[in-house]
Amino acid sequence: MVNILAFVFAAFMVFGNSLESHAASIMRKVVFAYATTNARIAPYWIAQEKGFFTKYGVEADLLFVRNTPIIIAGMVSGGIQIVNTSGLSALAAAAAGVDLKAVAAFSSRTMIDLFVRPGIESPKDLRGRRFGVQSFGGTNWMNGMLGLEQIGLDPDRDKISILVIGDQTILSQSLEGGTIDAMVITDRLLSRRLKQKGFPVLTELTLPVPGQVILVKTAYLKHYSETMEDVLKASIEGVAFVLTPSNKLAVLNSLMKHLRISDPTIVEEGYQDLVKHIDRKPYPFIEGLQNIQRLMKTHYPKLAEIRVEGLIESRFIRKLDESGFIDRLYKSYGVK
Repeated sequence: MVNILAFVFAAFMVFGNSLESHAASIMRKVVFAYATTNARIAPYWIAQEKGFFTKYGVEADLLFVRNTPIIIAGMVSGGIQIVNTSGLSALAAAAAGVDLKAVAAFSSRTMIDLFVRPGIESPKDLRGRRFGVQSFGGTNWMNGMLGLEQIGLDPDRDKISILVIGDQTILSQSLEGGTIDAMVITDRLLSRRLKQKGFPVLTELTLPVPGQVILVKTAYLKHYSETMEDVLKASIEGVAFVLTPSNKLAVLNSLMKHLRISDPTIVEEGYQDLVKHIDRKPYPFIEGLQNIQRLMKTHYPKLAEIRVEGLIESRFIRKLDESGFIDRLYKSYGVK
């Protein structure tokens, strides 16, 4: 979050490009950036590959930006119009002063596997153990703390040592090597590999926090609300395509290409997770953002100042829902 604050400030100082000054050049072309590569991004990849963006009159440039502060800075400068990122990043950007709106959440909840070392069979067995996280105050840490909370554990009360180890790949290696006793994973491929190596999942949890939200600057919506609606139409059709059983092979091929995995059996678990948990009607999830605020405000006091309700802009999804567009689209694909 500190990095996001710094990048956003720098973007204001360095770029100075307003959406208004680029009105003529943007028109129906959008740069749609995302901050992670996993199966949950498939509806956007499919929407581009199958021409759904073009169908609704949008030329979408899908852009992967690994560094979240950079992706937020790009949105501030106007070089990126639409962002798909975590709920925590959304709140961090708002706390940094970015005037933005959350317009949709195709992944309104986060699914985690709480992995432990063999011999740990119940939550009480985690007392006095070592729990690995990527960084204090980060998304992985937040997921871990919410996971412990859901199974009735408190790190302070139950003397659970929280150790900063690294990203999920390094965490899994540390679990294998015995440096830590437990960790949470959202990456389905890493989860599959750990299971194959014999590491047990103590519990699978659905956390009430949005894994991904679609963000835009408020100024963009004032001038390009029709474009935003059409981007959402294309994205929802991407979801409909993914959910159609007869399209499974095409979806697996897309996942293999974008995730750079040659074995379809490896991406199968990511596909199953996608079709099971993707939000068909992606209303932005206010309660999920409030959960993030509750947990994170002790680390980042500025988050406590945010009025979460003011970040939500559900009118686009509501319009598509109430007009019958979403139901008609799914019906046309045979999706129930």
